[in-house]
Amino acid sequence: MRTQYDVIILGGGLAGLTLAMQLKKNEENISIAVLEMRKSIAPESGHKVGESTVELGTYYLREVLGLADYLDEKQLPKLGLRFFFASDKKDKIDHRVELGASGHLPVPSHQIDRGIFENDLMAQLREMGVDIVLGARVKNLEFDVEQKHTVSYSKDGELFELKANWVGDATGRAAVVKRKEGFEKALDHNVNAVWFRVEGEIDVDDWSDNEKWQKRFNPGIRRLGTIHLMGTGYWVWLIPLSSGNTSVGIVADPRFHDYSTFNKFDKAMDWLHKNEPLCGEKLEAYRDKLIDFRGIKHYAHNSDRFYATEKWGVVGEAGAFLDPFYSPGTDFISLGNTWLSDLILRDYRGEDVASRSIIYERVHKAFFNSWVPIYRHQYELYGNTQVMLAKILWDWAVYWAIPCLLFTNNGYTNLEVLRALFTSKNSVGTRLGKLNERVQDFFKEWNIAEDIAYHNYFIDFFFVPFIKRLHLEMEEDLSQEELVARCTSNLEILEQTAVEIFRKTSARLKGTPENMKANPYKMSLTSSKEALLQQAEEKGAIDVAANIVEDLNVVWLNEQITA
Repeated sequence: MRTQYDVIILGGGLAGLTLAMQLKKNEENISIAVLEMRKSIAPESGHKVGESTVELGTYYLREVLGLADYLDEKQLPKLGLRFFFASDKKDKIDHRVELGASGHLPVPSHQIDRGIFENDLMAQLREMGVDIVLGARVKNLEFDVEQKHTVSYSKDGELFELKANWVGDATGRAAVVKRKEGFEKALDHNVNAVWFRVEGEIDVDDWSDNEKWQKRFNPGIRRLGTIHLMGTGYWVWLIPLSSGNTSVGIVADPRFHDYSTFNKFDKAMDWLHKNEPLCGEKLEAYRDKLIDFRGIKHYAHNSDRFYATEKWGVVGEAGAFLDPFYSPGTDFISLGNTWLSDLILRDYRGEDVASRSIIYERVHKAFFNSWVPIYRHQYELYGNTQVMLAKILWDWAVYWAIPCLLFTNNGYTNLEVLRALFTSKNSVGTRLGKLNERVQDFFKEWNIAEDIAYHNYFIDFFFVPFIKRLHLEMEEDLSQEELVARCTSNLEILEQTAVEIFRKTSARLKGTPENMKANPYKMSLTSSKEALLQQAEEKGAIDVAANIVEDLNVVWLNEQITA
């Protein structure tokens, strides 16, 4: 093994391995060493949380890394996110309101067994010429751009030293570089999680003998989605793995569910019997088939640095992590790896990347911060079926309309696109951040004002034309000008969507007119009826397009016929 490299990657988990692969896919001769503390290959099924991918991360794995054939052959397809909302009949899954896809989705995603996946990535990387050292514990880091960075590590009681032009930190929560340089940053999002794997497949189709409910979809459609069992202050996941086993997780806000009530397996089972009784009952058959059990308290964390002009960067959980709801973990890895690998590759080819590193760090921070309102103080909504239906539709629409579209069209490394969308006070990115924060605050107001129990409904948001269009457009290949124009027009769709959701709610709760204009950046249920009517006459108040009004009819449960 050599002692000098172009790049040293600390950590051989998903973030570090995919970063190495992205670099090698673009520069065959770049020299890379990966230092992984784990002493042996990862165990199948019992390894790490983060099995579920969504569209941005899936595009990265399939198209950027070229792993489409591998994923189709070795990992499971994912048929979207599937939600079962709270009701007063949690012991009857067929009575709960269900949101999910009716069949296979046009843009793919996957359920990934992390143990199998990371072992296979290691094997591929070794074939590509990447040096991977297992059992390597980092002892010291010395950053020196002129003389190359020095990384000291121990293995089997011996001390080794490597030098490199670049260091990428993918050590997860160990956060070696963050701790060394002292750029930890607090995050106002306090939620806890436990997860465990059990032997065998769990299919919620088997949880009811209601033949009509079972035959709503073809066999396997429900099982291959990421199941979310929703309740006030919590959600429970069920994820199938390619090994034939199942991942189960509990994620809860301590304001509603103290971590000490589910932080051990037996406690978690008791918690499920109390809060998700049907799930608890069905899991009893797997009690003696437990593979592993893990948990983490207050898992969300932020970072004040991501990329340095001194040629280092942090990716994955070594930087920042927000929340597993909506399965964004691989998305954040994909974005971080894309920014860091672009800096490394440009530098490798002789370009000065100092200014880019500053720009990418600013964009990364802005992107992460724009996601925080999606989760912060939102767990109290999780038991409110009507509010959550509107919120999930909104969150998906935002995600597909701009972040995914930018990623699939290389917008996050195009400085002209970044300047056009993010640099002015009235830019698309700035407006989107303000709009999303206002809408998330509105959902909290709505939750306080109204909470009705609903039963026996099924909703498929892919029946909403503009939602389906946003989903399909992620795969379009756009020019720079077309990309900026599409993001701009998609923001207008989001503004119209926000106004229609608010207007419909305000008419019912505040008595405002059904056709009232509203300013999507000012709308609030805490405003009086008179104040809202006055705002409707002011600059910035907009009408909603007729097609948006019609498309959103599927959201309103009180106007639907039960399934």
